[in-house]
Amino acid sequence: MGTLVNQQFNRIIERKIKYDSTIVEHACRLLKACDQTAVLFHKIQYTFTMTAEQVKLTIPKGSYTIAYYWKDRPYNLYIWRDGNGAYLGAYFNIVRQTKLTDQFLSFEDLIIDIMVLPDGTYFILDEDELPEPIEQFENGTVHRTLQAFIHSMPVILDQLILESEHTYAHQRLLPLLHGY
Repeated sequence: MGTLVNQQFNRIIERKIKYDSTIVEHACRLLKACDQTAVLFHKIQYTFTMTAEQVKLTIPKGSYTIAYYWKDRPYNLYIWRDGNGAYLGAYFNIVRQTKLTDQFLSFEDLIIDIMVLPDGTYFILDEDELPEPIEQFENGTVHRTLQAFIHSMPVILDQLILESEHTYAHQRLLPLLHGY
């Protein structure tokens, strides 16, 4: 499954190319890079809250993200932990064209996201931002991906939460959290 990159945790930029072609970048640290996968660490600099159907998920400043990316999967995953390592929730992006270079990890965001609470309850986000009904958006690819993904999400998420707790244990990430 790969190992942590050396003690220096190489700096890398996560580059999200939004559907309207605008670019959002975040400074991260590379935890793992293999042929088809990458894992990044990102320290949360500002508190933010997401709302879905009257439910709020707040990620406080000082928390962090362990982000998983795959070249061969149509999604990426952010696992959020607080400053003490406690699991806060997860977030899946439906994406395409994930690429990794020495300086950047980039992907094209296909608008639809899934927010997952610690109890496993999930919400599909941003459907209202689509330029057409989800069934037609991107020739139905996003809708089909979403439906297939929802079916397999519990297994994928459980596996990666466990991996994030062991392979990327909080104690091992403290140098990044305090010395970012």
